[in-house]
Amino acid sequence: MLSFIQKTLVILELEVRKLFHDPTEIFMRAVQPALWLLIFGQVFARMHAIPGNYLDFMAPGILAQSALFISIFYGIAVIWERDLGLIHKILATPTPRTAIVLGKALSASLRTAPVVIIIYLLAALLSVNISWRPANLLGVLSMVVLESTFFSSFSLVIACIVKTRERFMGIGQLITMPLFFASNAIYPIDIMPGWLKVISHVNPLTYMIDALRAQMLGQTAGLGIGLDFAIVFASSVALVLLGGALYKRVIT
Repeated sequence: MLSFIQKTLVILELEVRKLFHDPTEIFMRAVQPALWLLIFGQVFARMHAIPGNYLDFMAPGILAQSALFISIFYGIAVIWERDLGLIHKILATPTPRTAIVLGKALSASLRTAPVVIIIYLLAALLSVNISWRPANLLGVLSMVVLESTFFSSFSLVIACIVKTRERFMGIGQLITMPLFFASNAIYPIDIMPGWLKVISHVNPLTYMIDALRAQMLGQTAGLGIGLDFAIVFASSVALVLLGGALYKRVIT
């Protein structure tokens, strides 16, 4: 177990080094959530589409959206590494495939961390009623790590199957917006039509946003905080194991 953790951390360190080589990526990633909060959120807040402060409702959804968009395209790095011949060198080491996938997946959460800080700062400037309790901040951070692990592992699984950058980008673009709009990110489940409610309840992003909203705003989770974390954790473990099983297929 200790060896597995050490090897996972080695892969994580290698991935983090890539981020330091291009720190401008952090600010580029922050542009989209800033636009959602500063433009979309401000406009819809004036429409009074839902009771209460719409920006309070929306901010956790945009945080989840940012983690989704950063993580879901992470698998393309695996295809690049295969084309450069790096995958063969990694697979030649005694590192377990699951440790490789987990290390890469955890690195996605570190890429999301600066965006989390930026969103919190923007939310504070927009007078969002953020809970600054350490327990709530830890809860938000934990869910962001789990969400990033889930979607980056999912992305790696897709990369192992499709094997080409063009097809990978097409699939990534195909699933991101339906996942986002079929969740409770920018409107509550209660106002959705019946068929969309069904989809929302099987959408993992819904449970992630529910937990983030409860922790970020210091509220009670509508779907149950324990259920939210249990579903996301179990799903993340399953995808990491699946990614480990499929990882060698990248070079075949």
